[in-house]
Amino acid sequence: MTDETTLPLYLRGRFAPVPEERDAADLTVRGSLPPDLDGRYLRNGPNPLPGEDKGHWFTGPGMLHGIRLRGGRAEWYRNRWVRTRELEGHPFIRADSTVDLAATPANTHVIRHADTVLALCEVGLPYWVTPSLETVGPYDFAGRLTTSMTAHPKEDPVTGELHLFGTGFAPPHLTYHRVTAEGVLLDSRPVDVPGPTMMHDFAITEHHIVWMDLPVVFDPALAGQGGMPYRWDDGYGARLGVMSRTPGRAAVRWYDVDPCYVFHVGNAYEDAQGRIVLDAVRYDRTGFQHTWTGIGGPAGPSGPVGVREPDPASQADSVLYRWTLDPSTGRADESQLDDRTSEFPTHNETLTGRPNRYLYTVNGDGIAKHDLTRSTGRTYETPGSRSAGEAVFVPAADGAAEDEGWLLSLVSNDEGEAGELLVLDAAQMTVQAVVELPYPVPSGFHGSWLPEPAPRS
Repeated sequence: MTDETTLPLYLRGRFAPVPEERDAADLTVRGSLPPDLDGRYLRNGPNPLPGEDKGHWFTGPGMLHGIRLRGGRAEWYRNRWVRTRELEGHPFIRADSTVDLAATPANTHVIRHADTVLALCEVGLPYWVTPSLETVGPYDFAGRLTTSMTAHPKEDPVTGELHLFGTGFAPPHLTYHRVTAEGVLLDSRPVDVPGPTMMHDFAITEHHIVWMDLPVVFDPALAGQGGMPYRWDDGYGARLGVMSRTPGRAAVRWYDVDPCYVFHVGNAYEDAQGRIVLDAVRYDRTGFQHTWTGIGGPAGPSGPVGVREPDPASQADSVLYRWTLDPSTGRADESQLDDRTSEFPTHNETLTGRPNRYLYTVNGDGIAKHDLTRSTGRTYETPGSRSAGEAVFVPAADGAAEDEGWLLSLVSNDEGEAGELLVLDAAQMTVQAVVELPYPVPSGFHGSWLPEPAPRS
């Protein structure tokens, strides 16, 4: 029998992978589901096969969890592995040293664009899946995507365009792509950066792309040793870049910032003075290394390496931060927005790239709402051993206020008990409903609300 205390943190407690795919219908609902919620909530995350350990939380094969809501009812729950070439046993690096962009875990995010649902992981191609979570196969936008695709593309709420990027271990290390609202990849531009970094996220504004060129770099000496082949490098530097969204332009204006790392962006926009405002969760070197070790640290004689829980949401070193990039001075102003632990920032995506008042984050206590205008906030605290995942904002159909709508979050449990779908009133941060799931759901990464009508499968 396995001694739980010798397992890495990412294989036990609320992170423990589930051993099989399951289905359940007519789920119990406590409270009242808003009739506006007609669609599917899907969430992605790593879930190693039984007995498998990939060496780091970030590297387990992707599993999608889905709940169908309609007419005040929770019609079904199901979970499915994303059946990638990696899951089938194909290596990312082939015998001839070429890269198989379809041999990835596809474990980080799931979105829908132009009626196509995509499971995402930044090191390779996305995977096309059906709304019922069955895998169709790798997706390369009719052969036009020849790089990897970020797990955090940004859809412009006005134009409907999808903006994304791909990173590479060899030049070009960074490539920008633009996809039309109809799903056609039309614009690809190499962007000049000094080397391969772990660029996990980026931002858009109405007229610009915002890059984050930060000092967590690819180290080939770590490749093939299990885990993630990246390390902090003080010599690389830290800077934010601004590039025009105008087709054909690839020049970037760079702004030096204090050394840090960012996994996740909240939002960005252009203010009345023409400056770029970027809100994101910032780690200093110590915070990053605590998080990195806590997530991926192997078990040792006295227990897991690192003293902290392994999800970024529980790290005291991650704080909500703001950078204001001023083109008239060429300088970046930096300020901390909140002293609470923060991760997985989300917002009302009808305001992506435009000024927003509210951000929602996850921390060790629950889900926090940040009022960026008044510099205040409130928190919904999850009870007992429950732990909330990323909170996805769903606007009310006839809502006028920015925070008029609901937050959806999958709740995991440290005691191995069944999971829940939490529905909060985003304005009041109070419980609207809880959908009881019949099975445990491990903590994971990112998800999306896919309102009807959706493609039929």
